[in-house]
Amino acid sequence: MDKQELAEKTIEVLRPLETQNLMTTLQNLTLQQIFSNWIFLLATLLILFLGIYKKSKPVLLTLFFLVGLIFMAKWAMPAPGEEITMRSILPFAGFGLGIGGVIVYFVFIKD
Repeated sequence: MDKQELAEKTIEVLRPLETQNLMTTLQNLTLQQIFSNWIFLLATLLILFLGIYKKSKPVLLTLFFLVGLIFMAKWAMPAPGEEITMRSILPFAGFGLGIGGVIVYFVFIKD
C-alpha cells in the first residue's frame, strides 16, 4: 500500500467527522435516537457515576455542558441551508448564556 492509497483511505474514514457532517447529524437527531443509543447511555451513566462517586463538580458540570450542547444544537441552530437571522440567533444566545450562567454560578459563586 503506497502513501496515496493510505491517504485516501484515511480521508474516507475521517469524512463523517467533518464539522458540517457532525452538525447535520446533530441537528437531525431525535431525542429518541440519542437516548436509545446504548453507547451514549453507557458513557453518560459512567460519567454521572464517576461525578457522583468522586463528588466532582467539574465532571458533573462537563456532563451538564455536553447535554446542554446537544439540546442547543437541536433546537437553537438553524437547519442547513437556512439563513441566519436575528430570530435564529436569539435562542442560540439564550441557551449559551443559560449554560454559561449555570457553570459560572457553580464554579465561582456557590463556592
